[in-house]
Amino acid sequence: MVILALLTAIVSEIKVIPFNGEAFRFGLGSITFFLLILIRTPSFLIRAGVVTGITVVCFRIFGDIIFDHIFFWTSLKNHFPAFLFYFIFAFGLHIIKIEKYKTFPLLLGALSAVFEFIGNSAEHLMRYALLPQVTLSFQEWVLLSGVALLRSYFVVGLYSSITISEQKKQMQEMLGVGSELYAESLYLKKSMDHIEKITASSHDLYRKLKKHDLQELSRQALLITQEVHEVKKDSQRILAGLSKITEQQRKDILLLSDVLRLIMTANEKYSELLKKNITIQLSMFVDFETDEQIPLLALLNNLMANAVESIVNTGEIVFEVFEEAEYTCFVIKDSGEGILTKDVSLVFEPGYTTKFSRQGVAATGVGLSHVQEIIHALEGQIQIEVPEQGTIFRIKIPTENIRK
Repeated sequence: MVILALLTAIVSEIKVIPFNGEAFRFGLGSITFFLLILIRTPSFLIRAGVVTGITVVCFRIFGDIIFDHIFFWTSLKNHFPAFLFYFIFAFGLHIIKIEKYKTFPLLLGALSAVFEFIGNSAEHLMRYALLPQVTLSFQEWVLLSGVALLRSYFVVGLYSSITISEQKKQMQEMLGVGSELYAESLYLKKSMDHIEKITASSHDLYRKLKKHDLQELSRQALLITQEVHEVKKDSQRILAGLSKITEQQRKDILLLSDVLRLIMTANEKYSELLKKNITIQLSMFVDFETDEQIPLLALLNNLMANAVESIVNTGEIVFEVFEEAEYTCFVIKDSGEGILTKDVSLVFEPGYTTKFSRQGVAATGVGLSHVQEIIHALEGQIQIEVPEQGTIFRIKIPTENIRK
């Protein structure tokens, strides 16, 4: 509340004086006051209006006394009407409970314009009563109403731009986390299939050992079966939780171009983080709504990040998206170090990696296995080409599997 009052008082000195003398001003104070209320609404709006009004009046009186050598009572008479504006404006926002209207910008702009007009009118009428040089005319009321509309919708528009930008940032973060969880859930599902086979094999071993009257060994085999079964149940609970999170984040519908822009932005920032000068070019010849943004993000972002990492210092990545019969095709070409021809058949194996940290520690090597699992889940295909320089990944996914 103190910050709100002080900022409003300081910024209110940037002003336009449309009427006679110093009596009435249109300043940036009311814009700042309204914008700060929208960004973080005080618990007690009326109190915020009172404190801000008093602060603005005191700030102006202090300036008059220090810089213009105006008497206190004269300055108070000139500036006290400004208190009315902040009090009435805050009171109006309190009455309508402003939080309810933040998602309705047109209505919020109209209501705030009404309260601003009432506040400015009350301020102007008090000046008319206190100061002899102030006049009332139709032109002045028209100006008051016009400024109220312009200023209110300007603030609401600015606030909407801020919130949309913030929401977009949050969406990018949520989708990024969701794509990682989706890839991990596919890998966990694959592991659960292996666990199921191990459980069946160990139970079969238990029965054979028991049949041959090997009691101690059969008990050990049964214990192993039970322990593996417990691991399977725990994995099922984890998978259910991950699936619930990713399904919630896949409810929103995005255009394919929106997904690709997220990937482009993320990897441009990633290349900057690695201090690499990489040009990323996107050629897109098809666009449609998709409700499979999470698997697409997990798939394409993994390949793009690999392309960024494969480039030593300077290079380029070409990303092409087009339709071919009933398939949507994604082609990612990079000018990096490439993959050895003899290793092409191994790159999708879990644990295969060519990446090592500065300490010589190998990466996990599960990224491309994730990619393959996601493509299989979408009933698609992936091919790797190894030209003289760099690597080319070609992906074909049935359009009906990713189009809404």
